[in-house]
Amino acid sequence: MSEEEEAVAEAEEIIRNQRIFLNHLDSYCGRNIGKYLSNAIVGASLDEIAEEEEEEDEGRSAAEVLPPKPKEGLYQIVGTLSQATDKKPDFAVEAYSTTSRDELLARMLECDIIIYNITEDAKQTEEATWAATVLNEESVNFEKQKVFILLSTIMTWARSKPLDPDDPEIPFTEEDYRRRKHHPNFIEHTNAEKTIIKLGKNNKSKFATYVVASGLQYGAEERLLHYFFKLSWLGEVPMIPIFGDGRNFIPAIHIVDLAAVLQNVADHRPRTHYIIAVDESIHTLGEIVRSISKNVGPGKTQKIPKDSAFLNKDLTQAHLDELLVNLRMEAVILKETFNIKWVSQGGIVENIEQIVNEYKQSRGLLPIKMCVLGPPGVGKTSIAEQLCKHYKVHHIKIKEVITKAIENLEKIIAPKDIPETILEEEEEEEEEEEAEEGDNIEEAQELLDAVKENMEQNAGRIDDQYVIRFMRETLTSMPCRNQGYVLDGFPKTYELAKDLFNLEEEEEEDDSRGKIHHFDKVITPDFIVSLNAPDEFLKNRIMNLPESVVAGTHYAQDRYLRALSLFRELNTEDETVLNYFDEIEMHPQHIDVSKFEGLENSVIVREIIKNVGEPRNYGLTDEELEEFERKQAEERLAREAKEKADLEKKEADERAQKLANWEEWNKRLDEVKRQEQELLEAQSIPLRNYLMKHVMPTLMQGLNQCCMVRPDDPVDFLAEYLFKNNPEFD
Repeated sequence: MSEEEEAVAEAEEIIRNQRIFLNHLDSYCGRNIGKYLSNAIVGASLDEIAEEEEEEDEGRSAAEVLPPKPKEGLYQIVGTLSQATDKKPDFAVEAYSTTSRDELLARMLECDIIIYNITEDAKQTEEATWAATVLNEESVNFEKQKVFILLSTIMTWARSKPLDPDDPEIPFTEEDYRRRKHHPNFIEHTNAEKTIIKLGKNNKSKFATYVVASGLQYGAEERLLHYFFKLSWLGEVPMIPIFGDGRNFIPAIHIVDLAAVLQNVADHRPRTHYIIAVDESIHTLGEIVRSISKNVGPGKTQKIPKDSAFLNKDLTQAHLDELLVNLRMEAVILKETFNIKWVSQGGIVENIEQIVNEYKQSRGLLPIKMCVLGPPGVGKTSIAEQLCKHYKVHHIKIKEVITKAIENLEKIIAPKDIPETILEEEEEEEEEEEAEEGDNIEEAQELLDAVKENMEQNAGRIDDQYVIRFMRETLTSMPCRNQGYVLDGFPKTYELAKDLFNLEEEEEEDDSRGKIHHFDKVITPDFIVSLNAPDEFLKNRIMNLPESVVAGTHYAQDRYLRALSLFRELNTEDETVLNYFDEIEMHPQHIDVSKFEGLENSVIVREIIKNVGEPRNYGLTDEELEEFERKQAEERLAREAKEKADLEKKEADERAQKLANWEEWNKRLDEVKRQEQELLEAQSIPLRNYLMKHVMPTLMQGLNQCCMVRPDDPVDFLAEYLFKNNPEFD
């Protein structure tokens, strides 16, 4: 075998069946980098560059020629877990929770590439340094080269002085890494970088080391920027905070692009051992936060002092240090040497829509859009309120939408008194926003005048065109796009549904499928609930409502009957609102409310929840969770106290009942004895009278004779005397 063939074979062997060790597989970086690398083909990043530089490779030695396309094989990912209780990620072949360094070393020796991430946990810097040191000591026994990659942070450059004081816009590159000055809180990271670079120089053929200085990582479920994304998504504050003046430049990189950088390092093994990993954007903190606020939140931002930012309990000191860094950096090696299929080459601001979609998908923050329809009095509003409470979505009622829209128009045209000092301090972007708002004042005034005039002409009602416009603005607002909504009884007709949800006015005819609607998927509900009940049931329900509830509402007898009749007329036509949803393949869930007569609406709500599924939001906040647990504890104590009181009451009632029964039994027993005595006495009167009249006189005479005669046998004498002198025989 020639020298060139041996070099190619050796190179191919190096990049085939690679096993990668990655610490903290369950962290933000570990999850996303590990998942990416587990689906990456070994040596795939070499393909395009090998083709592009084919001509340049001519004349170079065999050792300098890049390896040919390898046989396809995926990287095998193994590593440690930050929490021993966490489960092994699906993408990992093995996951270790051991704390024994001897065992950890044995695991790393089984791997071809070792990646240590120290950007999330500063405690890992010491372990990373130890790992590189012991691997370097073992390198004499390596059969083939192992690669150690330290994933560090650009915070080791945070206090670097500008390359040219007269031109601070000149960015730092890998060539300047010896001039870098670290942030005071990241000295351990700098020491780790220096140690690992030095260790890689001892035995390059057996043990190569690289340092990848990562910019602020974003994308997927987000890490540092998650604070701003969550605050914007929840919509609980009118403005998203910007720490400081927001003019500091933050080098950043998408987490998937960072994983691609690591893949390129593993495949290319470049000559430069210090690599900057940032995208091509030059964005300030203010630009990033404003972009997030505009695309996820209220669209407005507010600057707060840095000192106030440090009081934020959701961000650590290290997080704030990274958010407040001010650096301009350029990744030259990424451009000139690596083959990266960028996800976000232009940065977060340029790719914000894609980043927002990733964030929502990764976090499971998908809106729940529902529409509850049905006749008046069927319980739409109360059921919609319970659904909104369960899913934490917004209750959309047509009257409130119109009222709020008019109030917003009045706010836009209302004069604003802004101090001149504040105007002077506004940045160009904020001034542009104010100028844009100023341009809208005239349009808002025109629309408000038209709406008020229309209401005057229609006795307080407005035409459908304005209703559709206001409703569309509501459904496209950030709160509805983020969390979702429950439409309460709207739209009422086929035409209103078509005007509200369709993207195009015209319809295409299809003989096989009927009408085809090009509807707006952003605002169209995903779940339709059709509540219904017989007219008699609904009339009886309304009749049983308290007068205080009915007075002045459409539940008044004459108004209700007209509303119910109108609803039935609208829903007996060929084109009903339910037909529209059927045509766009949004088939309604039909519920007969009369079947649940006597039961609470919560039973119906549970039926709907079974069809819709679980909530898709952050769940309870810490405060809400604490309140929920407190209420549960109170309810449990109250339930136990009630059960105990009920048991004691039951026992007391049983004792009282037993005592009352005993007393009653004794009274009845005495009464029975009295009655028996009276009966016996009553039955003995005739016999007594007979004895007194016919027996006692003769008996007295016989006793007298017996006393006088004194016979030997008085009894026999007395018996004979009574027999002889019996009056019945006289």
